[in-house]
Amino acid sequence: MTTLLVIAKEPRPGRVKTRLTPPFTPEEAAALAEASLADTLDVVAHTPARHRVLVLDGTPGAWLPPGFEVVPQCAGGLDERLAAAFAGCDGPALLIGMDTPQVTPELLTVDWSGCDAYFGPAADGGFWALGLAEPDPARLRGVPMSTPHTGAAQRARLVDLRVRELPRLRDVDTAYDADLVAREAPGGRFATALARFAPAAGR
Repeated sequence: MTTLLVIAKEPRPGRVKTRLTPPFTPEEAAALAEASLADTLDVVAHTPARHRVLVLDGTPGAWLPPGFEVVPQCAGGLDERLAAAFAGCDGPALLIGMDTPQVTPELLTVDWSGCDAYFGPAADGGFWALGLAEPDPARLRGVPMSTPHTGAAQRARLVDLRVRELPRLRDVDTAYDADLVAREAPGGRFATALARFAPAAGR
């Protein structure tokens, strides 16, 4: 079975979702980040897995459900932190972030037969999911992160592997993204939080 990895930041004002401010306050942006993280972790908790790991920058809070091992993120750039997350696995692993609360257990239930890797492209040119049957940190080290070409660069690292593509999803980076993502998962914590804060942000 698969080890499911979630890489995340502790949702503290001023440290997360800074591109949401404005129109949201830092406190509202952090609350939206917490809701997104809680939705994501809930989905992972309900997905069949060998192991569930939260790779965290910060301290766990009440939003963390049972059944997760929490490991700290290493120092360095995002490529190094992602590489280190995979380095801690000894079998097939699928990594996602905290920015796609619309994800579902069905999307994360992957079959490794005849497959070496999974790749989930993001609408902003990055990627929201990466799976490796043999977790090799070298597949990530040196990939330029947070650019419009990050996804293409990471996908190129998998060119010699049998890759299955996951659907394209949108990360929550801006208020525009937040609105579209909430419409995809209207019953989640994220959509509920956004509905609570959006009227104030529009004034």
